[in-house]
Amino acid sequence: MHTPVVLITGALTGIGRATAIAFAKEGAHLTVSGRREEEGNALAAELRGMGVQAEFVRADVRFEDDVRKLVEQTIARFGRLDVAVNNAGTEGELAPIADQTIENYEGIFATNVLGTLLAVKHEMRAMLAQGSGSIVNLSSVAGKVGIAGASVYVASKHAVEGITKSAALEGAAVGVRVNAVAPGPVQTKMLDRFTGGKEESKAGFLASIPAKRAADVDEIAQTIVFLAGDKARYLTGQSIAVDGGYVAQ
Repeated sequence: MHTPVVLITGALTGIGRATAIAFAKEGAHLTVSGRREEEGNALAAELRGMGVQAEFVRADVRFEDDVRKLVEQTIARFGRLDVAVNNAGTEGELAPIADQTIENYEGIFATNVLGTLLAVKHEMRAMLAQGSGSIVNLSSVAGKVGIAGASVYVASKHAVEGITKSAALEGAAVGVRVNAVAPGPVQTKMLDRFTGGKEESKAGFLASIPAKRAADVDEIAQTIVFLAGDKARYLTGQSIAVDGGYVAQ
């Protein structure tokens, strides 16, 4: 059995970073990607310190050349691509729909939708050629329900769910699985931004979660590792809400 080769976009902070560490604990070879060279090299060094092979490749998922090179460099380095985690994303500017701007729409959709589409395109090409692979896209509870004041972000995550289902149908017969993880609130800087940096807003939001708390990044990472691996080999086209019961209400 070969060592799994894992590629993670948006790997430098939050869920992406926790996922890289979780896969390293499983002994995987890793390519971690993001836009900040110094942090990326530091993360790759930290992963190598855990006893695994790891590389940082700088890439901005909004640009197809970056994404193509990211996949090509992973395969050149490790010989194959078994797992891809498409975590790069942004929440953009949160505002009522009456105040939304074209600039905000273009910024959010370029990263969350185009970025996911380009990543899946090039990952799928590699995986279809080898007849196996698992892709996990990062959706959100905002890909399942509406959230007042976050219409463009919500629309972008609904689009990620659509890309996930369609790609899963294209890959299923050839052994390529595509799923999504849809986190609720997670203890990251994005949650602080999402709740306007106000503790009372954050507390109010968390009170609406049946579990009465935010997730830890590792709880999301562990779900991604499960979805990506052989224990979930009949699971494709699904979006798993890891949300403390939020969308069950």
